[in-house]
Amino acid sequence: MHSDCERILLSEAELAAGVKAAGAWLTEKFRGAFPVAVCNLKGSAVFFADLLRAADIDVQADFMAVSSYGAGTVSAGKPKVTRDLFSSVAGRDVILVEDIVDTGRTLVTLRAFFRERGARSVTVVALLDKPSRRVVEAKADYTCFAVEDRFLVGYGLDYAERYRNLPYIAVLKERVYAADGQGAGAR
Repeated sequence: MHSDCERILLSEAELAAGVKAAGAWLTEKFRGAFPVAVCNLKGSAVFFADLLRAADIDVQADFMAVSSYGAGTVSAGKPKVTRDLFSSVAGRDVILVEDIVDTGRTLVTLRAFFRERGARSVTVVALLDKPSRRVVEAKADYTCFAVEDRFLVGYGLDYAERYRNLPYIAVLKERVYAADGQGAGAR
C-alpha cells in the first residue's frame, strides 16, 4: 500500500469483481445495440477501459472532460465541460461512465448535456457512489460500490493528479491534503 494511504477500501480483486458484474449488466441491457460509451476524463479512464472489455457488446468509445474539483478536495460547485465529445450522440443510446457520483451535480449536468445533444437515451454506470454527499437528486443506473465519505484515491481517482495509477482504491491520509485547508468530506 502507498505510504500516503490510510487503508485500502477496495482491493484489486473486489474492483475486478465489480467491473465484471457491471459488464454483464451492460451486456444484457445493450445486447444487439450499438451505443456510444462516454468516458468522463480523467478519473473514469481506468474503469472505462476495464468496463468496455468486460461488456460483450458492440460499442463506440468517446471521451469528454467535465471539471468540478480542480486541484482541491471539495467540489467547486457547478461543473463545466472542459473537453467536448469527438462525435455526435444525436439519436444514439449513450452509456456515461463515471468514476464517482458525489454531490450529483456532474451527473445532472451531463444528463442535460446529452439530452440537449439529442441522445435517444442516457444510461449511467458509476464505479462508486457516495450518497451521503448528495446535494441534488441524482442516481446512476448501475453502481458498482457505495462508499463512505472519505477522500479516495487509486484506480483512476486522484488528488492533485497523483495516485491514479494505484491498482486499488484507498483512503488518502488527511495529512496529505490538510495543508490545503480542505475538509475530509470529499471525493
